[in-house]
Amino acid sequence: MTLKGAARAPENEKKAEKKAQGKTEGEAGAKPERAPEGPSEAAGTPEPPEAASDAPRGAGKAEEPAQSAPAPAPEKEQEKHPGKDSGKDSGKDSDEGSTPQQPAKKAESGKSEQPAKPEQPAKSEPSAQAESAKTEPEQTPVDTATAVFRTLPKPSTDQPTTALTRPKSLDDSKGEKGEKAEKKEAAEDGAGKGAESPSERTSTFVPLRRDDLPAPSAKQPAKPATPSAPPTASPTTPAKPVLPTSPPPPAPSGIPEAERTRQQPLPPMPPLDLLAELTNKPAPPETPVRTMVRRVKIWTPLIALVAIIFAVVQTVRPLPAPTLALTADSEYTFEGGKPSLPWPGEGQGQMAVVGLGTMDSFGEEKPAPIASVTKSMTAYLIMKDHPMKVGSDGATIPVDAKAEKEGGYDQTANESTLNTIKEGDKLSQKDALSALMIPSANNVARLLARWDAGSEAEFVKKMNAAAKELGMTNTTYTDPSGLDATTVSTAADQVKLGIELVKMPALMEITKLPSWTDPSGKEWRNYNTLVPYNGAIGIKTGTTTTAGGSLLFAAKQEVDGTDQYIVGAVLGQHKPAIIDTVNAVSKDAMVAAQELLESKTVVKKGTVVGYVDDGLGGRAPVVSTKDLKAAGWSGLKVSVKLTDGGKPLPHTAKAGTVVGQLTVGEGPGKVTAPVALQNDLAEPGFGAKLTRIG
Repeated sequence: MTLKGAARAPENEKKAEKKAQGKTEGEAGAKPERAPEGPSEAAGTPEPPEAASDAPRGAGKAEEPAQSAPAPAPEKEQEKHPGKDSGKDSGKDSDEGSTPQQPAKKAESGKSEQPAKPEQPAKSEPSAQAESAKTEPEQTPVDTATAVFRTLPKPSTDQPTTALTRPKSLDDSKGEKGEKAEKKEAAEDGAGKGAESPSERTSTFVPLRRDDLPAPSAKQPAKPATPSAPPTASPTTPAKPVLPTSPPPPAPSGIPEAERTRQQPLPPMPPLDLLAELTNKPAPPETPVRTMVRRVKIWTPLIALVAIIFAVVQTVRPLPAPTLALTADSEYTFEGGKPSLPWPGEGQGQMAVVGLGTMDSFGEEKPAPIASVTKSMTAYLIMKDHPMKVGSDGATIPVDAKAEKEGGYDQTANESTLNTIKEGDKLSQKDALSALMIPSANNVARLLARWDAGSEAEFVKKMNAAAKELGMTNTTYTDPSGLDATTVSTAADQVKLGIELVKMPALMEITKLPSWTDPSGKEWRNYNTLVPYNGAIGIKTGTTTTAGGSLLFAAKQEVDGTDQYIVGAVLGQHKPAIIDTVNAVSKDAMVAAQELLESKTVVKKGTVVGYVDDGLGGRAPVVSTKDLKAAGWSGLKVSVKLTDGGKPLPHTAKAGTVVGQLTVGEGPGKVTAPVALQNDLAEPGFGAKLTRIG
């Protein structure tokens, strides 16, 4: 066993020398082939066991006598045929399961990059010395490749990264030839150094963004494929198809898209955290006190700003309109009991004073025929639809054939008519109303109805509508003249109509006349014999066999410097002569009413009767500038009102300024007394303006 080990040691050394020489000659004579892509070489797989165990066995058999004399002869023969021997040895080694070039590469790599690891110690010192003595004369340094202590080769380059990609401009400048040379150089490096296994990687590059998107310009160098089988039997594995991806947005010139870094903006930080970040000082911890202080600091300016705006708005807002308020008694009652007027023993009647109320009445208030008193409503509608001023003739009314024909009914039908008008004549509104109210012409009443409403029927509708508006609930009109007995009313309803007629001065100027002369020159008497005596001013009489004698009258009475208007109505007088009877009883009642009117002081001069309210809590008292005397009769209760007289009240005024008036009554007989400020009227202050609501 000792002799065998000593004999094998020189043989192993010779084999190593032959392999080194064969590699040197092969590199010089021909271009090296591409490195095998087997998995054992890429992963750094150790040498076959037979080659790895030769060196230790040779060292261990050094105790036996060395029989290495014929060793030089093979060396000389190898020098003569280096390629042949090298090829044979290489083929022999290949048959034994080892690669032909890998041991030599590993030996050279270990010699240049890292020092070789110490071999296993020899079994005995004398053997080692003897073996050393035999090998020294040859003077041939041989590095024995080992598998157990083989060092890993240093990685020549890291995996390609997008951060080190060359710009497209440089790649384009190379041209097609430059790219081919670069690929060729990469292939030679891969063949000489071998592919790098995952276990040999020394670092991992993590890009800021995904780099799986293809760069628009720069071409990535192809990575060497990991060998999966011996070069003689493994086909090239086809690359996996690349899924289509959406093209990346265009990158700036000269910078590949893969090298660009995109980063989403961070959400905004809270103000305190941002301030702490800028000042490099962390925000203080949240506490209830700090939270309250922060809220006070934030909300105090806002509240102050709102308060300032509110104060400015309240100051410049328009002031409310001042008003007058009454503090004196709103009613005044005349002393004494209710009066009683001298009424007739039949029919019905009522007496009232315009603006003050009803003085007295008699009889049963039920609808009864009123005869020509109906013409009072006809005149009222004509004056309402066609207003006319005092002294004016008013509108022009043409006379039609029917009016001329009906003018002769005074002879055939015993009607009161105006028989002097002819077809084609022109009547003024004043003459037509005079013929209606003084001689009581029926044909003129029908003419006015047709002129105003288009037909008598339509005019009758208007008459009933007006009666309803005036509150004449017991009145029904069927014709404009009153000839029909179906036109009925009451004394109270006719007094309501008479009060409205008194308010038409132009009409009262006609009804107060004792007679009237028509356009033809014929004079007509007024059947109302109350005028012009005792202040009587009209209004209209009416007599028929069915209705009896009826009269709606009015009179003016001066009371303590004021004109009071008395309106009365008497219906259903059948005592002959009925027209004279109704005039007589009406005169007695009218004169008695005039005598009952008296004047009383309701408010004395200088009395505080109210105040001016500025709308913001400020008040300025007002006083009466003279005695207020009201007309009335015993037992009458009148109302006292404080008004502004139709003029707006000032916001500021001095004492003594007239700001309104006291009034008693309504209509033509209304009594007034001016009121003035007792003190200065000042504008509301800032506090009142600031705190006002609404």
